Amino acid sequence: MNEPGRYLSNVISLEGGRGRVAEFHYADADLRELDLADTHLMDGRVTGLKAQRVRLDELRVDSVEFSGCDLSSLHWAKSKISRVVFRDCKLMGATLEDLTFDNVLFENCKLDYSTLTRIRAAGPVIFSKYSLREITFAAAELGTALVDDCDLRLTRFDGGKFRGLDLRGNDLSQLRGIASLRQVVIDRAQIPQLAEALADELDVTYGEDLAEK
Repeated sequence: MNEPGRYLSNVISLEGGRGRVAEFHYADADLRELDLADTHLMDGRVTGLKAQRVRLDELRVDSVEFSGCDLSSLHWAKSKISRVVFRDCKLMGATLEDLTFDNVLFENCKLDYSTLTRIRAAGPVIFSKYSLREITFAAAELGTALVDDCDLRLTRFDGGKFRGLDLRGNDLSQLRGIASLRQVVIDRAQIPQLAEALADELDVTYGEDLAEK
């Protein structure tokens, strides 16, 4: 987006002619609803967008930066997202289904209390300084993803493929669905955190506690 000579045209809508919006800047909109379907967004920037209800379906998003956006009640399905940055965005309580990510960065965002179903990482995906509190990854494929310095309290992994998922640099002690995390990448220092998460998930009783009763 910062290449010399590149000019982004200000637009008042993300609904372009023939379902395509290119080299655009969409800024500071405050909407009650945002519904987009069968649309291709490319080479653009979306900043300061606020919407009370968002439904996105069958989008293709290429080389777009989203920053400072607050997308409430987001439902995003059947889309491919390539070379995209989400920075300082709130996507809390979202439902994301059948999305493919390829070279995507989520930085300093909030996705708490969301459900991500059949999310697939076709290329590198980075979650950095991200709040993933009490979200569920269901049947996801995140083998090429990296999670760095994120809030993973009560984050649940429910089936899926996670071989190669890099979880170093995070507190894993409150994860759920540990059995799904086969062949992920961690540091040896994180083994006690995984053990704590597993013990909580199994609802074990400690012998010392029995002795005190």
